Amino acid sequence: MYEENKEPKRIVVKVGTTTLIYPNGNINLASIDELALVLTDLQNRGKEVILVSSGAIGVGLNQLQLNQRPISIPEQQAVAAVGQAELMDIYNQRFQIYSQQTAQVLLTRDIVEYPESRNNVINTLEELLNMGIIPIINENDTVAVDELDHLTKFGDNDQLSAIVSELTRAELLIMLSDIDGFYTDNPLKNSQAQLYQRITEIDDKLMEQAGASNNHLGTGGMASKLKAAKRVLDAQGSMILANGKQPKIIFDILNGAEVGTLFKGELT
Repeated sequence: MYEENKEPKRIVVKVGTTTLIYPNGNINLASIDELALVLTDLQNRGKEVILVSSGAIGVGLNQLQLNQRPISIPEQQAVAAVGQAELMDIYNQRFQIYSQQTAQVLLTRDIVEYPESRNNVINTLEELLNMGIIPIINENDTVAVDELDHLTKFGDNDQLSAIVSELTRAELLIMLSDIDGFYTDNPLKNSQAQLYQRITEIDDKLMEQAGASNNHLGTGGMASKLKAAKRVLDAQGSMILANGKQPKIIFDILNGAEVGTLFKGELT
């Protein structure tokens, strides 16, 4: 499905919590290991890979043996602090099996909105990629806030992954979620729902359909994924939304298989 005159050199991969955490709250080590294998193999092929990873709070809940997400912001941020450390430890262990070096990069929105710090972020990511290191990026949930004149939250990692793609001028964003792509309606409730194979423009009709299909998705929801896709399209980039249950689907995507939904402008 991903048709280009040349294969993408720089790829951003975004994984949601549902790829990393089982429904029972336990950590999906098999999925994380497969993700490490796939991304390392892409590096070995000469690709430049950036991973945007959710999961800090989910892993934190598991570590602290909590059955539900706390309500208060300080509690959520404390859980995220515990979870982010453990999540990076797991990533480091799994990537080291394949002799791949990783680096943690935590961002808040104000960092990328101010020119000097924005340039610093870009320079850091470029240097990591030049060194053959896979940056693992997450929002800095432990300090991010969203208050009146002090906005530091991206909103969710769907938006963050689109911003990272824009900052690094990545040719392709692969967004792995818990659904096969973008449908005309919620496929769990409507057996007649159709999968969009390619979308060239985000309009009001699509956003309405995203609202209808929001309930069965992860934290960001489908509306958030369409907003991220719009940002990618506006930057003349490409994005594929696909099911991340088995991260090896990334190989299928790059081999041109018809999986997921491709967001890409009209052919010229």
